[in-house]
Amino acid sequence: MGYEDVLEPVATALADYSRGLGESPGTVFAPAGRDGDVHVKSAWLPGRPIFTVKVATWFLERARRGGTPGAGVIAVFDAETGDLRVILEDEHHLSDIRTAAAGALAARTLARPESAVLGVLGTGVQAYLQVLAAADELPIREVRVWGRRHSRALRLAEALRSRRPDLHVTSVAGVQQVCTAADVLVTATASTEPLVEDAWLTPGLHITAVGADDPSKAELSSSCLQRAERVVVDSRALATVHGDLARARTVCEDFAELGEVLAGVAPGRTHESEITICKLIGLGVQDLAAAEVTLARLRDGIPHGKRPPASASDLQ
Repeated sequence: MGYEDVLEPVATALADYSRGLGESPGTVFAPAGRDGDVHVKSAWLPGRPIFTVKVATWFLERARRGGTPGAGVIAVFDAETGDLRVILEDEHHLSDIRTAAAGALAARTLARPESAVLGVLGTGVQAYLQVLAAADELPIREVRVWGRRHSRALRLAEALRSRRPDLHVTSVAGVQQVCTAADVLVTATASTEPLVEDAWLTPGLHITAVGADDPSKAELSSSCLQRAERVVVDSRALATVHGDLARARTVCEDFAELGEVLAGVAPGRTHESEITICKLIGLGVQDLAAAEVTLARLRDGIPHGKRPPASASDLQ
């Protein structure tokens, strides 16, 4: 099962959330002395037969021992009785694909329809999936990859070429080289300091920023955020306390939510030269949507499908 399977359910869940339906609280903490973090996200929406509580972890030590850094479970409960129905031990897969689905929706609504060049900062699974998701929505022909470790950037480039041989994928040496040539920029890093400066943004650029998802992280400079003419968030409440906007002490009250754009109550891109940013923290309603799709497939006897190919799952 991939991001394309949860794309429209995630769109509906985000729109419902932005209409004020249900609840989707989230908590992030970093265990003392550990190089990692834990995200706990829950959600319910009216009329749904289930509600969910997700615990997603990301620890470098897990990668050092031969796995991927991400792990976790989604607990599924009966919405009428509160009984535990299923535990989905997904190894972070559902979190990965629902985040990619949100990125695809951001590209659909905020990028220029003729966008052909995509730049990506980051070399992990999420960078891989975000590129594929955006390329499914837009006529992307060229992808430029940057990572702190050149060997990992090369590995991501090879994984993308293997999955999409129609794309011209190269790795580049600097962040500025990625930004200045791009129609769409994806930031999917674990950076704790801003990487992108406003001087590198070109008219018409769209940025989907997914990496900075807690108070300690940032990928976009405050001047970059100020230069953008339209900033969209998945949640005003979460963007106030997590990630780039929180680090820049930006007031989020006037920003549209992606769910509002999808529901047609807020505009997406309004003109060709507009610089747009979609800041995604990640919502429990996305996990709820992904869990519902997974359970339906299991009920119908449809194979759950595979994780990303080995070349991608080894990226982080």
